[in-house]
Amino acid sequence: MSRYVVSGGLVADGRGGEPEPADVLVEGERIAAVGAPGAFSGVPQIDASGLVVAPGFIDAHSHADNAPFLAADDTTKILQGVTTEIVGNCGFSLAPRGDAATYDEYVSRLFPRVEPTWTGFPDFLAAADAAGYVTNNCPLVGHGTLRVAAFGIADRPPEPGELAQMRRRLDEALEAGAFGLSSGLIYPPGAYAATEELTALAAALGPDRVYATHLRAEGAHLIPAIEEALRVAAEAGCRTQISHLKSVGRPNRGGVVRALALLDRARETGLAVRQDAYPYAASATSLTAALPPSYLAGDAPAVLARLCAPDVARRLARDLADGPPGWENRVALAGWDAMLITDTASGAHVGRTLAEVAADLRADPVAALIHVLVSERLRVSAVTFWMDEDDVRAALAHPHTMIGSDGLPPGTAGRPHPRLYGTFPRILGRYVREAGVLTLGEAVRRMTALPAAWFGVPDRGRIAPGLIADLVAFDPVTVRDTGDYHDPAGAPEGIAWVAQAGRLTVANGRHLGVRAGRRLLPARS
Repeated sequence: MSRYVVSGGLVADGRGGEPEPADVLVEGERIAAVGAPGAFSGVPQIDASGLVVAPGFIDAHSHADNAPFLAADDTTKILQGVTTEIVGNCGFSLAPRGDAATYDEYVSRLFPRVEPTWTGFPDFLAAADAAGYVTNNCPLVGHGTLRVAAFGIADRPPEPGELAQMRRRLDEALEAGAFGLSSGLIYPPGAYAATEELTALAAALGPDRVYATHLRAEGAHLIPAIEEALRVAAEAGCRTQISHLKSVGRPNRGGVVRALALLDRARETGLAVRQDAYPYAASATSLTAALPPSYLAGDAPAVLARLCAPDVARRLARDLADGPPGWENRVALAGWDAMLITDTASGAHVGRTLAEVAADLRADPVAALIHVLVSERLRVSAVTFWMDEDDVRAALAHPHTMIGSDGLPPGTAGRPHPRLYGTFPRILGRYVREAGVLTLGEAVRRMTALPAAWFGVPDRGRIAPGLIADLVAFDPVTVRDTGDYHDPAGAPEGIAWVAQAGRLTVANGRHLGVRAGRRLLPARS
């Protein structure tokens, strides 16, 4: 059994206080003791002088469900000091799997190609376990995936038998170890689900599992969208997570403050609700999100047929101008010049805004949008610059906000949003050291103990005797992210080393080539 002392550093134990000088004794996989400097003699030392030693960070909102199945190790998170990821967010998970063709079409809207060998959620977990994990894995099951497995990408409510099938598959996933249920209510088929459908499923979670929701709207209709999530929380009696809290669109600046006030009032009434956020003023998703939901019903051939119909450009221009009620219209809220293409199936147009693509094609922007989506068979990702920095800071400053990267799945080509590579060092560098939005101890709590307690991550999130020795050591003076929107994959700086279950897995900015993570099971309250 390995036994060593991390000595000479400042320990931020995850409880929110400022780092203090202390030594940490590790025996095997666990923290054996925390003591005053020099308290443990005669034991091999890891010198942490000049460093802060913290619990391994927990990414509260990840899309790395496919990471185990990649040939290359996904190091995007471990190099940031992240040792645990909550995956299966925004209604997308890789199981259960119904009709193979419909499943493949649906998951391809987010994930790089996978070769599934599974049908149910337990089969999926077994396949991922066999492949191995770089970071610890805490899976949610996606409402969208449940719906697709039951009756495809249909714009209608489920029949009673279909809803029962969704509930059975959800129960199976929870029994197998899912940490909760997620929904993505701007994406088909989640966009077609009524509140009652969501509540009926969330009722299976009980008081200890989490319903994490990408809200139906994050702009002018942000407050009604949060009210819907709170209704689910109240009627289902589950923990509810507002995913990547933000307010989008120039007319909606300041919306995060109003949203936080609503969430605080809900907490005062006893509702169990929290939120996560990322430290950037731009979002990223599929470019299909620029289309009204009615254009996206059905499989890819059905969507492409609509986009190739006669006179579609005129009709889409009208629909973008008038928009269905409650729909988040990216064109109206951000503008063509604020949507930057980051990935396409062919690699064309990457690094260009839609306004620039329209100019390149000598076409109007609506025609350019249709051209890009059709020519790339809908496989287009884009960053949208439509958030305000003051809203980002308001979300990060709130004591119930945990940190989630919301990065695209690993293995995605092109130029993904830099949050995939830099979220956690950016918190420590820009929002702690430079801007003072958070104290260092509080930032560590948001990235460790807060998500561990909320999601039920077992034996992690704090530096305390008896807990697993998932640790990160960083230089508080130099830690920072280095990527930007045109060159996002810059390695973070200032992360000295990472240990998982007592084993060193990152040193000097380099992953040591071992998949030392494991799939975790929800802690019971």
